[in-house]
Amino acid sequence: MGSVDYQSQNGELGNISFCYQNNLNSCQKLIYPLPMRIVTYFVISIIVFIALFGNLLVITIIVHHKQFHSPTNYLVLSLAVADLLVGGVVMPPRMIYTVETCWYLGTLFCKIHTSLDTTMCTASLLNLAFISVDRYYAVCHPLLYHKKMTPFSISLMITACWSISFLLGFLLIFLHYQTQVYDHYDDVNCEGSCPVFVGPTVTLTVSVISLYFPTVVMLSLYLKIFLVAKRQSHSIHTSRGKGTITKAQRKATRTLAMIMGAFLVSWAPFCIYINIISYLGVIGPPQLFEVLGWIAYSNSACNPLVYTFFYPLFRKALRIILCGKGLGATLQQ
Repeated sequence: MGSVDYQSQNGELGNISFCYQNNLNSCQKLIYPLPMRIVTYFVISIIVFIALFGNLLVITIIVHHKQFHSPTNYLVLSLAVADLLVGGVVMPPRMIYTVETCWYLGTLFCKIHTSLDTTMCTASLLNLAFISVDRYYAVCHPLLYHKKMTPFSISLMITACWSISFLLGFLLIFLHYQTQVYDHYDDVNCEGSCPVFVGPTVTLTVSVISLYFPTVVMLSLYLKIFLVAKRQSHSIHTSRGKGTITKAQRKATRTLAMIMGAFLVSWAPFCIYINIISYLGVIGPPQLFEVLGWIAYSNSACNPLVYTFFYPLFRKALRIILCGKGLGATLQQ
């Protein structure tokens, strides 16, 4: 079958062909101009590379350096494993689907991929929430920290994180996955599509656990951390001088802004858009869905930068590895 001209409201984007030329039930395939496809592949490949390389370095540092063998860093290790799986398992098939606009990997793998997507992204976000709990006790209740954040409690957090994530990914999504929810989704039943639409109840459940709950936890705890840090810096100010408080508040504000900003900017637009689709049936152009999805995925590339490389000891370990001094080299505090 030949292709037909396709033109969006903003002008011509490319041609429409078909995913399977000899299949009467084939989905239409939007063929983007070659330069646009090359740029898209390049940009997404950078996100995938940073997610893989950055998180692999974090895992290597924590596993091979005894200085990082602490309950706190095991949460960071769990986060890095989740983000590594997002970059290695979830992103590559989605990259092909984003650029080629057709799913060539079959219906079963589409369901598996959607389940893995939900599982790994939920694990990443829940790990971030548990890290905020750990840092809340470290800053706000230092005398209780070692009593509350024991190896056993950290193990419970990690177990709960992955158990809840697999429950969402494979029970709610895989077992109750729907290829058609509303009448106006008829076009997703053709060959070559990988629909991610599920019922409103499932969507709300996943959103609450994956985004809204971690967001509320992180906002509440990091706000408390900021207020405590501000109060501590005020105490320093009264005893040492005016310059100290300004520097301390600026540093605390910048750190918390990086942590919450990366999280909210990455995930909030995508999750809100998914709920709008499920409850209001308002569907924008497919390009909008893909852009918002990749912005959310990019959080897995940002995490190793924001949550680990920001700290001096991690940077020292990174320099040792990149300079080829060996994994067993000793780190100086």
